Formats: sequence, structure tokens, C-alpha cells
Amino acid sequence: MRGLILAAGRGSRMAAATADRPKALVELGGAALLDWQVAALRAAGIADIALVRGYRGEAFAGRGLTLFDNPRWAETNMVMSLAAARAWLDADACIVSYADIFYPAEAVRRLAAATGDIVLAYDPDWLDLWSRRFADPLADAETFRIDAEGRVAEIGGRTGRAADIQGQYMGLFRLTPAGWRRVAAHLDACEPALRAKLDVTALLGRLIRAGVAVRGVPVPGPWGEVDQQSDLALYETMIASGAI
Repeated sequence: MRGLILAAGRGSRMAAATADRPKALVELGGAALLDWQVAALRAAGIADIALVRGYRGEAFAGRGLTLFDNPRWAETNMVMSLAAARAWLDADACIVSYADIFYPAEAVRRLAAATGDIVLAYDPDWLDLWSRRFADPLADAETFRIDAEGRVAEIGGRTGRAADIQGQYMGLFRLTPAGWRRVAAHLDACEPALRAKLDVTALLGRLIRAGVAVRGVPVPGPWGEVDQQSDLALYETMIASGAI
């Protein structure tokens, strides 16, 4: 099992915080978000870690990671960063992590132990965190439904009902080489313009609607995603209180 971190984007909603560094190197609790991710992966037994870089990619040199490049980072979405690491995805199972999240090692362990070729980590207790992050948690939360067999039945839609949301996808997932081949085949069949603009959640939704098995694994917190400066302020408060 290998680890792969998708870190090509700038994170423009972070404004001045990413003016001189990639979003993955924004600090939380005295450490870069990337350090949180690498620590969780390594604590779960994953020593071989790669990163896909783009914006200010030179900042990732010398960190002991295998580096891939997405030279079109400014005009493409995260799916194209995933495809930039095709050599790894073809060869071994990978835990794939967004670069703007943090999570415990146990989340990685549960993903690594799960069955299935495409497996997502999700937070079934999402509402508590979203209520801290947003005045109206449903304004940001996306639909997520799991069927009786543990397969994801729906992801990425909008709803005004909390009952439609059984969890929130965390930006952390596992692909086996067979799972990656299903993803790659779907991407190859897409028009280039659509392929360039797909985000991972939209891609997963398309795969599910096409009948591809995508499994979900509930994982424990604490975890979080950093979309804007207010998220950093919230998590710093939670760190100070011992909640993280």
C-alpha cells in the first residue's frame, strides 16, 4: 500500500495565506497540512508516499516524497492531478488524500483494511463539524447515501434535508490497480474539456451512476477540511481546547 497526496492547486479561497505557498503548506497547529497527512499515513504503516504538485511546486522539494507534476494545474481540476500519478496507480493500491485535509492514522488503517477496488472514507457524524463551520450546514453539505451492502448509492448532490446525508466524504479514498483501471477507462471515454474540469466527487458520482461499485467506510475523527481562513481559525480553537 502506497500513499498519494493531490496537492497541485493553490486554494484561492485562502487568499493571502497561499500567496507564497501551496495550500498544502499552510500551517495548522504549528505544522503544515502536508505534515499532518504524511504523519497519519506513516503512522498507519505507509512509508512510500508521493505527491502531485503544481502551484509553487518547488516548495515540495527535499521532503522525502516521490513527486509527480500537473503542469496544467491552473486550468484543470483534481482528477487530472490524480491521472498525473498513473504510474503509481497502475502498479499498487494507493491511499489517495486531498492536500487540504487532516485525519487520524486510524482512518488510513480502516481504508487499507477495507474490501473493494474503490473505497471512500466518510464521516457519519458530519453534522457536528459542519454546524461549527457554517451557519447553515446544509448550505455546504452534499448528499451521501450508503446501501445495505456498504456501497455508495449517491454522492455530491445538494439537498435541504439532513436525512439525505448519511455522512460526508472526507477527501480520502483507496484505489487498487483494478479500481484505477475503471477510473481511467471512464476518463478516456470523456470529452477532453469535461475530463479537465471534473473534480473527484463528480467523477465518483459518474462512476456510481454507470454501475461501478464504490464502497464507503465510516471512519473516526477528529478530521477536517480547510476551505477558507475561518476553517483554520476554528481548528486552531479546537486544538487549543483538546478537541483535536
